[in-house]
Amino acid sequence: MSKLVIVESPAKAKNIKGYLGKGYEVIASMGHVRDLPAARLSVDIDNDFEPKYAVIKGKENFVKDLKKKADSADFVYLATDPDREGEAISWHLATLLGLKMNEQNRVTFNEITKNGVQNGMANPRAIDIDFVNAQQARRILDRLIGYKLSPFISQKIRRGLSAGRVQSVALRLIVDREEEIRAFVPEEYWSIDAKFTNPPERKVFAAAIYSKNGEKLKIENKEQSDKILYDIENAEYIVSSVKKGTRKKNPTPPFITSTLQQEASRRLSFQARRTMKAAQELYEGVDVGEMGTVGLITYMRTDSLRISDEARAAGNAYIEQTYGEKYLPKKPRFYKSKGNIQDGHEAIRPSMPNVTPESVKGYLTSDQYKIYKLIWERFIASLMEACQQETMKIDISAGEYVFVATGYTVKFDGFTALYEEKADDEKTSSTESPLPAMKVGDVLKLKSILGNQHFTQPPARYTEASLTKALEENGVGRPSTYVTITSTIINREYVKREGKQFVPTELGEAVTSLLKDKIPNIVNVKYTSKMETDLDKIDSGEKNYKEMIRLYYDEFEKPLEKAKEEMQGVKIKLKEEETDVVCEKCGRNMIVKVGRFGKFLACPGYPECKNTKPLVFKTKAKCPQCGGDVIEKKTKKGATFFGCSNYPDCNFMTWDAPSDEICPKCGKSLFRRRGNVLYCPDTEGCGFTKSSRQKKTEEE
Repeated sequence: MSKLVIVESPAKAKNIKGYLGKGYEVIASMGHVRDLPAARLSVDIDNDFEPKYAVIKGKENFVKDLKKKADSADFVYLATDPDREGEAISWHLATLLGLKMNEQNRVTFNEITKNGVQNGMANPRAIDIDFVNAQQARRILDRLIGYKLSPFISQKIRRGLSAGRVQSVALRLIVDREEEIRAFVPEEYWSIDAKFTNPPERKVFAAAIYSKNGEKLKIENKEQSDKILYDIENAEYIVSSVKKGTRKKNPTPPFITSTLQQEASRRLSFQARRTMKAAQELYEGVDVGEMGTVGLITYMRTDSLRISDEARAAGNAYIEQTYGEKYLPKKPRFYKSKGNIQDGHEAIRPSMPNVTPESVKGYLTSDQYKIYKLIWERFIASLMEACQQETMKIDISAGEYVFVATGYTVKFDGFTALYEEKADDEKTSSTESPLPAMKVGDVLKLKSILGNQHFTQPPARYTEASLTKALEENGVGRPSTYVTITSTIINREYVKREGKQFVPTELGEAVTSLLKDKIPNIVNVKYTSKMETDLDKIDSGEKNYKEMIRLYYDEFEKPLEKAKEEMQGVKIKLKEEETDVVCEKCGRNMIVKVGRFGKFLACPGYPECKNTKPLVFKTKAKCPQCGGDVIEKKTKKGATFFGCSNYPDCNFMTWDAPSDEICPKCGKSLFRRRGNVLYCPDTEGCGFTKSSRQKKTEEE
């Protein structure tokens, strides 16, 4: 018998084929094979929102070949990814191939290991139509909102803009935060910080003034600070209270998609797309020597914190063998998932907990290793005993004033022997530190005392990590969509990155202001969260997906039509970006305009002067062939490359980004290739290269 197994990616197809052996043909669909055509709305609003699907352009021949293979096979298994999107792809495949919808031909693999594949194949089921409808409802609503709303804001603000069910809420969060920052008025306050020793010990510890005559102090200015310093100038510092206690610090749960993206951003400075690329590769399978090609982690798109009994047992065995029995909690720790999770997936964990990051490091790329190490350590730590700490709070009397020192010592490190979650704010660190032994009545020696000026700080701008966290906490979007959301608002130039922070552009603020004023539901966090919750109810069959679409489309269409009427002939004017490029026809500084084919330079003297030019982004690098400027260019599909400004006289081009550094051997500009390696592209064979590791060593 011949059996056809259809998966999504070629890498996964190759690895699964190795586990299934003879009698099976495994082929990759390369994602979706059928979708709503982009050239039109493709949803029949008057016919109960019936979607008009078509084979994706360019996949027609693949679908024909797939039909032939399916017709000649004795059985077809649909083994696309184990989520809504994967379920929908299986449904589209079944429709195209003429398979029965109630046939037990749907298999899922939580991990691409021998056991994971065999378990999946041993438990086929029918396609979950509720799951499919949940995906269809999102797809159709996104299409309706995007295709109706985008032309409106493009007409009112600027050509080529877009809006969406989730991206517009994400943009509003960023814009609202920027408005909070602008409106913030800093307030001055002072602290009085001292350092002491407790003779005969030499250990110096810190304390801060806290109260006067039992009332908490608020020091608002230098005069108040100086008055207090004068009052205690000749004071004796005596320990008046010593309070000891214990506290338990529990480990964080294993990763779900959003928390993996957040932690990789905080700890590794990875953007979400980079994190998910490495995680996808680890899930689909990596050649790790004698073990062969194996998936090192479970499915990486999940919002469930559940872990299997087998994985728990394997993790516990590793902990006991490596750290000892005392590092295992007396009662197993179970984590509860928040809200309405989309399925019964496990959390993201190593598929084989006994395979340590170091044991496979030599087989992984740098990104794969870093992400695997993060996932493995987080999972193992989540099973370990809590950290036990002994706390101390010391009150130090200075006349009518009291200073307070706090600290702790670790009685038992527990899970912190392996892993601790990084704080959202990298600069945040505990003010606590270990304290020397003290008892009531001890007279301390003052080493230093200072009044320090401070100002209250505005809320921090969103980073990719904190935006993902905010969207998740507000129930907006789903883990699999966060990468697309952030990339869309950046590509549309609604926000820009400054370091790790998102800063809204004038364009982004104009779009948000228009939507808040005219179609407020689209940028209302609570409304979008409710919509997401209702869409989740389609999964379990609680809600009819067509009724859901009708409800939310009606609530969207009415304010949109009203806005169109109210804003007839109205155009929102943005501030034009002036450049230092001088118009050679009239001498004015040219401005940046946006047309059908992107940005270009135009003379502000239009219509008297109609001069235009291509917009060129010049880098600091010089062409290695002719010495001309290296400029940034775009392909027709929008991909970035770099070439010589003297083209066509000079045909130098490269996909590698130019750096600001100069080759120490020949003096030409260095470029940066994959792996963060600087190299000299000198055609005469200079051959100089320098890795980021070399650069770091030189700086040290």
